[in-house]
Amino acid sequence: MNRLCINQLSLTYQPSVKVLDNISLEISHGMFGLLGPNGAGKSSLMKTIVGLQQPNSGNIIFNGTDVVKNPGYLRKQLGFLPQDFGVYPSISAYHLLQHLAVLKGITDSATRKAQILYLLNKVNLYQVRDKDVYTFSGGMKQRFGVAQALLGNPQLIIVDEPTAGLDPEERNRLNFLLSDISENVVVMLSTHLVEDVQNLCSQMAIIKRGTVLATGTPGEMIARLNGKVWTQQIDHLELTQHQNPHRLISQQLIERKLHITVYSETPPEGFIPVIPTLEHVYFHTLYHESNPAI
Repeated sequence: MNRLCINQLSLTYQPSVKVLDNISLEISHGMFGLLGPNGAGKSSLMKTIVGLQQPNSGNIIFNGTDVVKNPGYLRKQLGFLPQDFGVYPSISAYHLLQHLAVLKGITDSATRKAQILYLLNKVNLYQVRDKDVYTFSGGMKQRFGVAQALLGNPQLIIVDEPTAGLDPEERNRLNFLLSDISENVVVMLSTHLVEDVQNLCSQMAIIKRGTVLATGTPGEMIARLNGKVWTQQIDHLELTQHQNPHRLISQQLIERKLHITVYSETPPEGFIPVIPTLEHVYFHTLYHESNPAI
């Protein structure tokens, strides 16, 4: 079984900007969700894992090999879909995959052709294989990105914000594709979308300012909030007076009425209980686990 172990990983940009702070994670086959706000360090961690930048300390072990010291070992088994996936102008999907397959070391032409056609069919782009990739919609480009990441049958696939900017239909299509892929390999998914982690991931971590705040399965993390989440409809002018005595998790408008959700070990006066969700876990962790005094 494939296993990725990240041990006490730290990365500092000069002169003293710490973007990863002593991160440790263990990830086995299936899909692992890395959830955090923009600027949390998700992309920096991804780039460090795939060898685009060197950590200041710590190590990354994939199937027993330290890939910081031996990056070539991982590259042979890696598929990477970065957040910003650019494409060459005026080249078809088929021929661009041909080019990328050669770069990945798939030298036998028959093997290369068979794998490219299989992947184009898998990501539902076979019918447009002769069209220029730059003309594709955002969702089609992302599915093409998944196809290129799967070239060479990688055992570790890193995808960074793959559904950002996609419409709901394309997002669902891509999520089904990623779920299917993760049956037999390690897939690490970076996102700020709670719903994607809830739907796809068997394991997850919440990250903020380069630090891992919480890890576990989505179900385990939700269960920790059972009986501790409460809601109340309030007037907009009352919001300030509720922020100090309560651990405010979220506030949202429902039919133009303001509803606040709070964390409390005991029932707060005037509030009713709520079944916790992963979104409650996410915001409670971001706002309170990193600042316990709040």
